[in-house]
Amino acid sequence: MSHLFAVRLPLVGGAPSAGDAERRLLTRARGGDPAAFRTLFEQHSPAVWRFLRDLFRDDASADEATQETFVRAHGKLGALRDDARLASWLLGIARHIYLESRRTRGTHLDIASEENEPLLEATLPSPTPEDLLLNREMEGLLAEALGELREERRSALLLRIDHGLAYEDIAQVMGWSLPKVKNEIHRARLQLRERLAGHVGNGGHS
Repeated sequence: MSHLFAVRLPLVGGAPSAGDAERRLLTRARGGDPAAFRTLFEQHSPAVWRFLRDLFRDDASADEATQETFVRAHGKLGALRDDARLASWLLGIARHIYLESRRTRGTHLDIASEENEPLLEATLPSPTPEDLLLNREMEGLLAEALGELREERRSALLLRIDHGLAYEDIAQVMGWSLPKVKNEIHRARLQLRERLAGHVGNGGHS
């Protein structure tokens, strides 16, 4: 693999908003400037890695998929029509790579029918998923609960609460309509609240 991508991936961090500086970097990267693309990689790879780590739940797989995400992005920069949506565009590539990996490994993707899901109450006594993400003591429990969500619903929720994407950008990443995005995220929140309500009520201990 090219040395362009040979950097250590940090475990935390996030992508900055696309401003004039980032647009200039994109212009230079499209023109073949490796230093500009390396800077974009360093800015956005933490968020891409974190998203993939949440999907794969494996560091090595997330590392490999992150590298592949940026290899593909490097060859497709001309296809990015809105520079302000670079972050969501990269996350969309990352998710496609994750799905390809699952298919290659023959792993079943859990895409359940909404008609077969139990009805969830909308008023459950628990904090929001955002609150739990900020509470280190709940990280393990939250990760377990997230893992119980079906893949596409988990992806949509993470894009919203962890990466801060707008619903419109999530629709772009997932290939969904805007109403479906809102519905899936709403259902994911309710499932998490139901799953975690008892633990939160006991001060975070079962």
